Amino acid sequence: MECNHDCSSCSSASCGERKEKEKKKGAEHVKKVIAVVSGKGGVGKSLVSALTASALGKDGAKVAVLDADVTGPSMGKVFGIKTKAYGNGSMIVPAMTKKGTKLISVNMMLEHEDDPVIWRGPLIAGLVQQFWTDVDWGDVDYMVVDMPPGTGDVPLTVFQSLNVDGIIIVTSPQELVSMIVAKAVKMAKMMNIPVLGVVENMSYFECDGCGKRHYIYGESKAEEVCEGYGVKLLARLPINPAFAKLCDEGRIEDAECVEIAPVVEAVKNAPMRNHE
Repeated sequence: MECNHDCSSCSSASCGERKEKEKKKGAEHVKKVIAVVSGKGGVGKSLVSALTASALGKDGAKVAVLDADVTGPSMGKVFGIKTKAYGNGSMIVPAMTKKGTKLISVNMMLEHEDDPVIWRGPLIAGLVQQFWTDVDWGDVDYMVVDMPPGTGDVPLTVFQSLNVDGIIIVTSPQELVSMIVAKAVKMAKMMNIPVLGVVENMSYFECDGCGKRHYIYGESKAEEVCEGYGVKLLARLPINPAFAKLCDEGRIEDAECVEIAPVVEAVKNAPMRNHE
């Protein structure tokens, strides 16, 4: 039959144009995308992602979290999501947290959440792209993408395909900080994506008894490193056992973290790129 390009009046499931339209539906109403990255693992990237998303939600924004760390997913546990993903016909339906944040993670598609994802890079990158195109995100003001560490297939896919408006770099106060920041900044520049700033996690420990700040990993070098690479140091987050407890209990949305406020402001003030 001759196509009139009105998919609503057509029952064909094999039409290429129909499939292309459906594929583009997923994130078409996501207004701003922020990727949280790190040059190495173990620096608290997922914690920063979760705290930022939660704070944006508390301000009344419509927020989504895309867990792009496929081989080390943690967002489901951090937000207390135990449900499995399901489809509504042509799209995947994201989970909804207790406070209304939409979330998708590979753990929602595994039989058991501790099952390992033993896939090669292209398969992992392909799944992340499907999280963007094939999930029914609906209206979203801010999407926070929790990235895997490093500069491999997934970061490349995210930067090329997800219309990222800016990145936040997470690091820790150790000697490797310069190299970590440098790798992330250089990749962002190569992909023409703005760097919103740097968050130094585990920056210090504030003693309940004496009230003093103790620099467990030594004095911070983040400020001078950021100046060297022309990026802004947004925040220094303390070592806080309460955050770890809330993550373990799936209640990160209950966290009160005043230090994350400059990160939230940077996300809000980041100009939107062309999302066409």
